[in-house]
Amino acid sequence: MTSVTVIGLGLMGRALAGAFVNAGLRTTVWNRSAGKEVEGARRAESVAAAVGASSLVVVCVVNNDAVLGVLEQAGSLEGRVLVNLTNGTPAQAREVAARVAELGGRYVDGGIMAVPQMIAGPGALVLYSGSREAFEEHSATLEVLAEARFMGEDAGAAALYDLALLSGMYGMFGGIYHAFAMVRASGGDVREFAPMLTAWLAAMMAGTPEAAEEVVSGEYTTEVSALAMNQLAMPNFFEASKELGLRGDVLAPIRDMIDRAVEAGHGADSLTRLVDMIKE
Repeated sequence: MTSVTVIGLGLMGRALAGAFVNAGLRTTVWNRSAGKEVEGARRAESVAAAVGASSLVVVCVVNNDAVLGVLEQAGSLEGRVLVNLTNGTPAQAREVAARVAELGGRYVDGGIMAVPQMIAGPGALVLYSGSREAFEEHSATLEVLAEARFMGEDAGAAALYDLALLSGMYGMFGGIYHAFAMVRASGGDVREFAPMLTAWLAAMMAGTPEAAEEVVSGEYTTEVSALAMNQLAMPNFFEASKELGLRGDVLAPIRDMIDRAVEAGHGADSLTRLVDMIKE
């Protein structure tokens, strides 16, 4: 049997360990606090024992400091591949990669594009970066968790794309929640509104590849929805929201970027020009 160790038994860690157990892998687990178990997995008494149990060690803890704390207790990582699935920044991933190398191990960073309930199911994706050799060596085991996509040998690449994808998600959810708040405050039925919103967002998302082409080319000319036109419409959102007793916090950053873009002489450009306005 192939063996794997999972360090960290939060909601996601337990889902990862459970997926390995269900796939028939000999699974060892360790968690900082006692009382968390995974049926079918063997619990190690220390980090060093957990690391020693498997050539593949998967870490999924609360943050980068916790990852570094785990490494301080790990001892030698000689002959081990450490896959870090903790959410973090590209710089943090590179910091951990350097520390793993000091301990004699090979490093793969990862970004989980799924919630725990999706692990080992359809639609789950995990992005990886770092040692290509180590990733390819263990890719079959990692595929137990989700589709495994390698993003490059820069250890920080997976974290970058993870945070970029999540940025898109949070921005979208912010707009969705504001839309729900408007409908609810007006006395409308949010459940009836939801399918309309879903269809509308799907139609708008179809333009994402075209927007990407504009970003790459730097050509933002449009005959569809110019920034100046959007600037004129923006006050309506805030006035209507205020009348409903709602704050405009979600929409304010977009409004401010549109204002700056128009002031900079880009009023005839498409909304995609706002990518340039995000620069410090």
